[in-house]
Amino acid sequence: MQSSLYVTLSGQSALQKRLDTIAHNVANVNTAGFRAEEVSFSTLMSRQGTAPVAFAVTGDSFISRKTGEIQRTGDPLDVAVRGQGFFAIKTPDGVAYTRDGRLHMDATGALLTVNNYPILDAGGAGIMLDGNAGAPVIASDGMITQNGRQLGAVGLYLLDPEAKLTRVDNSAVKSDRPGTPVLDFNNNGVLQGMTEGSNVNPILEISRMINIQRTFESAARAVENTETNLNDAIKSLGSPNGA
Repeated sequence: MQSSLYVTLSGQSALQKRLDTIAHNVANVNTAGFRAEEVSFSTLMSRQGTAPVAFAVTGDSFISRKTGEIQRTGDPLDVAVRGQGFFAIKTPDGVAYTRDGRLHMDATGALLTVNNYPILDAGGAGIMLDGNAGAPVIASDGMITQNGRQLGAVGLYLLDPEAKLTRVDNSAVKSDRPGTPVLDFNNNGVLQGMTEGSNVNPILEISRMINIQRTFESAARAVENTETNLNDAIKSLGSPNGA
């Protein structure tokens, strides 16, 4: 079979993965703190034959670290990240990191995420508030006070740019390298009464989806043309009686 058919099919496979990724991003455009998933592509050179043939591969997925739009809610338990940091949360599978700062207190005063995971301080411990002391005040460095009494601090962590991130829950990620607590709050900090939305650009993603669908259709036509040419060649070179 002609190598062009393999090349086209490999391209369709790569396009399908990109289309699935875009669909997942668009579905989470309104998910607070959601990080879009991107795909990087490369080529694999075939060493067979006299001329090399470049095949498309499905690509490696990675989670975008671009920031989303900050929205003011006025809720004292809503916090957003200023800068490149992440909140640390304790999940059943270990420590994960998120930009979703929609918090609440349970009956014991524990500070939890919207999915009831404890949010951690800079030392990796949970945070306890006083449910009877009124709304907390959260400073830009994460320090929490109630009625003038310091009760702890929301931890902020930086993730290594080379760390591999995998998705956890709705908008959290796990890192193959531990996060580093933020100590300098000049470029990073916490914003009380605000939340960060998804970093998905819906207009851009829809445009990409349309372009990929068109390219996929072109690839499908190329496959049909290749098969037609191959059949025509067999008919021209072959004989009906097999002679």
